[in-house]
Amino acid sequence: MKAVIGILAVAGALTAGAALAQDVAKAKGCMNCHSVDAKKAGPSFKEVAAKHKDPAPLVAKLKDGKGHMKIAASDADLNAAVKEMLSTK
Repeated sequence: MKAVIGILAVAGALTAGAALAQDVAKAKGCMNCHSVDAKKAGPSFKEVAAKHKDPAPLVAKLKDGKGHMKIAASDADLNAAVKEMLSTK
């Protein structure tokens, strides 16, 4: 029984994390230039995920505005959004 509760808690946390990442992407305007699987003004999330494995450089670009427009969000929100984006394959 404890194992089932633990599995449900982990599944809930993962689902909440994915929802948070999508909310951050929408709220910060990411979806204006990017989409999950089609190129818009910027590359699709799938294209970016194919090139990058480590979220740290992408988070730094978003935070510092170097090579990408600067995004005003907390480190936790940026990390969650980038990790979710990198999981799209």
